[in-house]
Amino acid sequence: MFSHMMVGSNDLEKAKVFYDALFESMGGRAGVMDAKGRLVYTRKGAVFLVTEPIDGAPASHGNGMTIGFAADSTEAADKWHTAGIAAGGTAIEDPPGWREGAGMRLYLAYLRDPDGNKICAMYRE
Repeated sequence: MFSHMMVGSNDLEKAKVFYDALFESMGGRAGVMDAKGRLVYTRKGAVFLVTEPIDGAPASHGNGMTIGFAADSTEAADKWHTAGIAAGGTAIEDPPGWREGAGMRLYLAYLRDPDGNKICAMYRE
């Protein structure tokens, strides 16, 4: 359904350190800067970008927005969470763990990136 996800940043160098750590913790590669000055990450056919806002205004996080990254296991989600905190992210919500509701059982780990964007690693059993 989605072609890509993109978040804004006010400090691309800081964002690169953070997102490189996250993607590398999941077996991905460090981001590359494209011709338009955006950080680009790819993994398993998905594309994630980080950019300074085109309109020149400061980047801000979306209230109520969460971007979820698929984890291959609970261990991978934990590694992702730990790498994110070490790279400047902030742990939010409950600690990483199983959540149940509406007939689903999911393992979730939540962070805010250095610009305040809410992100999550999710493993489906």
